[in-house]
Amino acid sequence: MSISMYQASVPVLMRGLTNLQAILGKAQAHAAEKQIEPSALIGARLFPDMLPLVRQVYIATDTAKGCAARLAGVDIPKYDDVELTFDELIARIEKTNAYLKEFTAAQIDGSEERTITLKMKTGPIEFSGVNYLLHFALPNFFFHITTAYDILRHSGVEIGKNDYLGNRKSA
Repeated sequence: MSISMYQASVPVLMRGLTNLQAILGKAQAHAAEKQIEPSALIGARLFPDMLPLVRQVYIATDTAKGCAARLAGVDIPKYDDVELTFDELIARIEKTNAYLKEFTAAQIDGSEERTITLKMKTGPIEFSGVNYLLHFALPNFFFHITTAYDILRHSGVEIGKNDYLGNRKSA
């Protein structure tokens, strides 16, 4: 059995975002229960030189929408990065998942050899579609989802591996 570019991208990204959304919901409930100012969690970081939770969510959603758009060869929608509350971050994830749902397998399958060029601070980097997906987009996406999880766990939110993995019945 082979796996398609669509199967390896859109459903995986949507699942990761759905799990992140649930984790943020637990963080929001934790803040309310413990009477913690939500902005303390949203601005939390693991180390001073690392990005805060809010930026982890921005980057995870940007990576997801950018991945699907690049593989399909369409323009990437721009988000203004203005979400500063749990409700706003959750809405951003929902908006990204709604965007991802618009893609069909026909748009993404066959993108294995599509040239993907990323404009980086150090200059452009070119990938084939499959290398972009497997060696850049997915690792970057999961790095930021994991870091968001780690920030919240380190901040005392009662989440665990099953929250990160999500509902395995839908996998």
